[in-house]
This record gives sequence, C-alpha cells and structure tokens, in this order.
Amino acid sequence: MSMLLITGPGGAGRTTVAAATALAAARGGQRVLVLSGDPGDPMAALVGAPAGEPAELAPGLRAAPVAPNLWAGRIDSGEEFRQELVALQERGSALLGMVGARPLGAEELTELPGAEQFALLRALRRAAALPAFDLVVVDMPPLHEAVATLALPAQLRRYLARLLPRERQAARALRPVLAQLAGVPMPAQWLYEAAARWDEELAAVQAVVEAATTRVRLVAEPGPAARAALRTGALGLALHQVRIGDLVVNRLVPKDSADPWLASLAAQQRAFADQWGPDVPLRELAHLGRDPRGPADLAELAGSLEPAGSAGETGETGETGETGETGETGAADGPRPAWPVEDRLADDGVLVWAVPLPRAEKRDLDLVRRGDELLLTVGPYRRIVSLPGALRRCTVSGAALADDELRIRFTPDPDLWPRAR
Repeated sequence: MSMLLITGPGGAGRTTVAAATALAAARGGQRVLVLSGDPGDPMAALVGAPAGEPAELAPGLRAAPVAPNLWAGRIDSGEEFRQELVALQERGSALLGMVGARPLGAEELTELPGAEQFALLRALRRAAALPAFDLVVVDMPPLHEAVATLALPAQLRRYLARLLPRERQAARALRPVLAQLAGVPMPAQWLYEAAARWDEELAAVQAVVEAATTRVRLVAEPGPAARAALRTGALGLALHQVRIGDLVVNRLVPKDSADPWLASLAAQQRAFADQWGPDVPLRELAHLGRDPRGPADLAELAGSLEPAGSAGETGETGETGETGETGETGAADGPRPAWPVEDRLADDGVLVWAVPLPRAEKRDLDLVRRGDELLLTVGPYRRIVSLPGALRRCTVSGAALADDELRIRFTPDPDLWPRAR
C-alpha cells in the first residue's frame, strides 16, 4: 500500500488536487482512500454525496464510498481529542483522586491547539495498516504546518528518550520502599508505562512517514509568493528526509490566449514551472475559469492527472526495479533520501557528511555540534540528528554549501581515533 501526502502553500488548491488525485487513481483500478481534516469538510463538496453508509475502517477512522474504488473520510480532531483525554483521565484516576481533582466529562472538552496534528498522525498510522486499500491520499495542512507535523513523531520520541530514559526503570524495585517512606503512592511506574505507550505509537507513525512508499505531492499556484513558500517548504522536507514525489502546478491559464494580459500571465506561469522542472517532476492543471464546484469539475481535473494513481508514481514500481513517472525508483532507493558519509581520509584527512538541501542558500543555514548530535537549522526549520558512529570520534572542521548540498567536514580526533599499528 502506498501513501500520497498532498500539501502546498495556503490557497493553492490542495484539497481539490487531493480529491482529483484520488479519483484518477480509482479510475485506474486502484482501491483508494482519501482523507481530509479541513474544517467545513470541503472534500465532501468535491467528491459528492456518499454512495453508501459510513463505516469504521479502524478505531477512530470512518469513511464512506463515494465512487467506484473510492472511499472518502474526514479526520475529526475534536472527537479524537475528547476520546484521548477521557482515556488519559481514566488511566490516571488514582493519581487524580489523590490530589482531589475532578475529572472532566467528554461533553465539556474542547480541543486545544495541536490536537489537529496528533489526530492527523494517528490517522496516517491507522490508514497505513488497512489492507483493503492500494493507495491512501491525504489532504495535508498548508506546507509549513505539514513539515512541522511530519517532523513531530521523531522530535517527540527524542524528548521522551531524554526526559524518561528507559535505563532509569532499573530502579523501579525501590519504588515500593519509597512509597512506604513517603506515605503516598508513587506515580513513576505509571509515567514510564505511559511514556512507553507513547513511544510505541510515535514509532509506528514515524515508520509510516519514513516508508519508501510514502511520498509528498506539492501543489502550487504559480507566483512570487508560491515560489518563496515552496523553496522554504522543500528545504524543510529535505532536512527531515521526506521524499517529494512531484509538483502540481495548478490553475494554469491558456498559453495561446489572444488576450495580452492572459498571455503575459501564462508566460509568467510557464517561467515558474520551468524553474522547478529540473528538480521536481511536474504535472499541470488548467484553470477551469471558476472554483471547482462538484464531481463533474473534479472528473475534468482528474483526467489531467491520470494515471496519477499508478504504482509507478507512488513509488511501488521500485519493488520491481522499474522507474515510474516521477523518475524515482521507490523502495529500491531505501526508505529515506540518504545522507552519505564520504571517506576522504587518504586524500584530505577528513570524512565528509553530505546533506542534500535543494535550493538552499548560505544565509539559511546554521549548525552546532553538541556531544554526539548535530543541530541543523535550515531557514525556519531545525532538526537534531545523531552522528554516525565514525563521526562521533571526530571534530567538525568546516562546512560548505555547493551544488544543493551541505558538505560537513569532520577531522578524526587523535585521542579517540584508532591508531594505525
């Protein structure tokens, strides 16, 4: 099963492209699930009335058939938040009772900021485990928020590992003694058990994000604002090693228009597309002359995206060694774009860690070595990565940006590097 995540700058038509992508794949014979969490459910207006009753595909994940081979579902972050908080209260009832707290009822709970991100991540994990579908298309938030959401599982797992390290659980045999001395129940074991559950769930979501069959489809309406947002967002995806499958250039006006203004706009749009073409495979969607209003308009757009649902585009052809339309070999390339370590010890006395950062500029970048970790900042995004084993015995001796690649030089530390005999 493959997963296609649709995102782009705000107002670029992400929901429309997600729906059209899903319809095109379903027309191609794939069994498709399309998910959206947008308030107001604009996806429903595009795909039309359900052809059957909604069904619970997995706990917390409901969808209904809307066309042959196509199911549509909505991610309800409010309901997800209420269920999770009620369950958390039940697990911690003893501790809440000890401090005299009054549990909150589900009907009085309103979701907090960030609930949408967690609901979306849980939906990705649940959808990825469904054997009934060949392709899951997800209408993601705008690009900047989507990057932050996809980076969240790995970041939270790192926080858990630092704040509640598993090795500290070795002292749990002492907790009954401490509880007797203190005269109150000790919540530490419950806390570690909760952390273990969170880590397990986050690891499952992280595996989906990093899988070879997960791709991002970017959507943009050509223009200066889109150019800047796409460059920054693409850098964020590269920093977190999330694959970009292709770019849909949306709402293109006819290039052969007799109207001088439209002809000038078309030329600008083509120039925008040409700038991205060498780096990212492009798909083009024409402007309908109006906002898409329903299944008929959606079907017209889907025709321009066919065969969008083919295995080659979502990366599955990599399993057979063939290259799909995106020019990538999918699973054959490994689950994430690699950051190779180049051995230049014999020539220059250094190891070089190559970090691909397409369209990066020097002013975007900052890096700091801290222990066995490297803090990488690219524009508004930051990632903390563990150094490969060999680089941990080195010091950072420099870095340079060239040909869309940040090359970080490491010099072996004589006190830590194995000496030749």
